[in-house]
Amino acid sequence: MQEVPDHVPVSNARLNALRAAVLGANDGIVSVSSIILGVAGATDSRTAVFAAGIAGLVAGALSMAVGEYVSVSSQRDSEEAYIRHEKLRLEKHPQEEFEELAAAYVSRGLTPATAHTVARELTNHDAVHAHLETELNINEEDLSSPVGAAISSLVAFTIGGAIPLVTVILVNHSLRLTATVAAVLVALVITGYLSAAAGKAPRPRAILRNVLGGSVAMLTTYGVGHIFGQIIR
Repeated sequence: MQEVPDHVPVSNARLNALRAAVLGANDGIVSVSSIILGVAGATDSRTAVFAAGIAGLVAGALSMAVGEYVSVSSQRDSEEAYIRHEKLRLEKHPQEEFEELAAAYVSRGLTPATAHTVARELTNHDAVHAHLETELNINEEDLSSPVGAAISSLVAFTIGGAIPLVTVILVNHSLRLTATVAAVLVALVITGYLSAAAGKAPRPRAILRNVLGGSVAMLTTYGVGHIFGQIIR
């Protein structure tokens, strides 16, 4: 019989940073490899391919970091606004808020009597925490971290994007495209597995989705680059 793993609580900030890291790594792998293959399809110049890869790596990493910071900052601003509103409501309308809390527990299956007992005990212990967790699913002590998400995304994108870049530079000219594609596919398998593990999702489906998406991106950009290269020659 397969054992059911113990439930281990993970903080919202940690989950957000992990999500940003996996997404950043995957994006770095796909976008930088696609840029490299697109330029390689248009020209045989090693310098052009390397310059394009470096530019894509730096621009992509900074863009991902800024995007994550702005996105998570907006989320955190909204969470803090909800917290301020809830505290104000508790201060000005404590009885109404108490009844709302009890009603929330009734909607979850408790009898009215039990729901009022639970609401009263939680209110006496920490009213703000009880309302935020029950009504809004927010933990005041575990809000999303914009800086953590931005740094995770920046580092992960750089590591992911470095895989195809280093491969295309180190491998012999005749094998660089094949080696780059192979390295990228292996990396996509790894990030697909990690993303599934982080989200407790089926691994094979996530890996297949990752590999197919990355393959389509690389094939498309290489084809576009090859066509463009034939036109301008």
